[in-house]
Amino acid sequence: MCGIAGIFSFNSEQQIDQLLLEKMNNAQQHRGPNDQGYYNQNGVGLAHRRLSIIDLAGGHQPIFNEDGQVVVVFNGEIYNFQEVAEQLKSKGHIFSTHSDTETIVHAWEEWGVDCVQHLNGMFAFAIWDNHKKELFIARDRFGEKPLHYALVNNHLIFGSELKVLKQHPQCPTEIDPRAIEDYLTLGYVPDPKCIYKNIHKLEAGHYLHIQQQLPAEVKSEQYWDLPWHAPVYPAAEQAELQLIGKLKQAVDMRLVSEVPLGAFLSGGVDSSAIVAMMSQLQNSAVNTCAIGFDVPEFNETDFAQKVADRYKTNHHVEIIDHEDFELIDKLIQVYDEPYADSSALPTYRVCEMARKHVTVSLSGDGGDEIFAGYRRYKLHLNEELARQKIPLALRRPIFGTLGKIYPKADWAPRFLRAKTTFQSLAMSSAHAYLNSMSKIRADQRAKLYSKQFKQKLHGYDSRAVFDEVVNGKEFADPLKMAQYIDFKTWMPGDILTKVDRASMAHALEVRVPMLDHTFVEWAFRLPSATNLKNNQGKASLKSALEPHLPHDNLYREKMGFSIPLSAWLRGPLKEKLESVLQSDAMRLSGIFEHKNLLKMNSEHQSKRSDHGAALWTIMMLGLFLQRELHA
Repeated sequence: MCGIAGIFSFNSEQQIDQLLLEKMNNAQQHRGPNDQGYYNQNGVGLAHRRLSIIDLAGGHQPIFNEDGQVVVVFNGEIYNFQEVAEQLKSKGHIFSTHSDTETIVHAWEEWGVDCVQHLNGMFAFAIWDNHKKELFIARDRFGEKPLHYALVNNHLIFGSELKVLKQHPQCPTEIDPRAIEDYLTLGYVPDPKCIYKNIHKLEAGHYLHIQQQLPAEVKSEQYWDLPWHAPVYPAAEQAELQLIGKLKQAVDMRLVSEVPLGAFLSGGVDSSAIVAMMSQLQNSAVNTCAIGFDVPEFNETDFAQKVADRYKTNHHVEIIDHEDFELIDKLIQVYDEPYADSSALPTYRVCEMARKHVTVSLSGDGGDEIFAGYRRYKLHLNEELARQKIPLALRRPIFGTLGKIYPKADWAPRFLRAKTTFQSLAMSSAHAYLNSMSKIRADQRAKLYSKQFKQKLHGYDSRAVFDEVVNGKEFADPLKMAQYIDFKTWMPGDILTKVDRASMAHALEVRVPMLDHTFVEWAFRLPSATNLKNNQGKASLKSALEPHLPHDNLYREKMGFSIPLSAWLRGPLKEKLESVLQSDAMRLSGIFEHKNLLKMNSEHQSKRSDHGAALWTIMMLGLFLQRELHA
């Protein structure tokens, strides 16, 4: 696990500023504290920070081909590198190291842009081919590893984190109003957008293939997609029997390491499944790490202990203060952009704790998205069934009106969301799903925005994010559509961003077996009825795991890394919230109608309404704006 950076001139005669390249690379020292390396010639500057995991002695980067004319810098792990290396050796390629990085160089030589099709792993890498005068930059299929880039004055600058690009004196820093709209809707800035105009994130499953010639042109291309159009497997029972074998294979590929390796263990289904598979694959005891809270209703450590006891793991537990506020300001530095997933707080702490014991940790992320574990999937499916029975001509006037006048009701049954449900029934399926996902719904945002900010949006709204994802695709199954959207937006923008930044802040590598692309390609074709059965999410996964895990771990109520946001914002974070809302940065941004912002907070403080998620999202934006103002 590492960090990469680069400056690429479209004019081969232009020299790259070495000191600037080093400054950019040093901004991500936390990603790779063990080593650094540079390539600088022919108008191309590449930089690398290394966290040594495989081939500790020979894995120094950049790495070259046989004649030194093809060079790569790489962040991530290629899990099938030994298999690919043997294939390349049979074709005459000569290897000088045992690292997975060198496999990428020779794969490029042999297959060109199709090299990514041969790689199973998490990666962001940049290859310079001096023979062809081509730069090739690729990102893995799900976006486990990040890559930011911008075109400035006929130069392409890129890096693993946004803070790398910001070291460049010409890096764009104008905030993009569309990114603000997306952030306030989703709680993160979705790929390929960035909080700043003219900076982009390379989307998951995409690459840049660039010629060193003028005029400068940068365009991303997609090389992989989920099999959204593939038919589901007809024999669900047989597929369920295959699940454990396929999961175990994905885990096994991720156990290669020359440094201490372990796993996160929350006690939930997914992390417990990974630990169970690891324990069956290795002779030594698995190192497991768990954190708990000092409040029983937020503490899962008893369930983690059940799995640790069953598999006799080397289990490490730390209990943290549920009012762990000191991290809030630090998150702005860690994530570079506004980021509103409050579970980033415990994720940061579990990575910090795990790094005391291991350098590599396996995670259970991905299970909810693959096997329909989120409650929102059940709600969306119920609403979709109702939507299909009512003509569109009737839905919009009836439910649109009800959605406006109906208050959010705490007594609403679990299969409905009262006001949100009525709003959703008046919308298309994709827009309804966005409405259910929103941190701040469209009607709320419209009340909060200032006239000035609305003008800057020029009619843009965040429905465009989901529209672009589903454009040109027809989903016979509304659940598959919701899962597909999550894999394209929520997964790279929220889940994997959270894990990458939190782990890299502590020089910890996190591997995600359930995001093995061959496993996901297979699992995505399981019938939805096998995943959502008897109102039970992840039914196929839980059923397959029954011989491997305690019943309580499989069938208890899902908890997750819960944070008591609403109570915090009425109690110990009340003053901080009010300070942010009244700050010069918030006022000068011109985003909000200030009196409506204060009204929302007043309603929350008096408990007339629960605006916890919305106010947390706004507070994290305000803290980002304060940093920008004083930068």
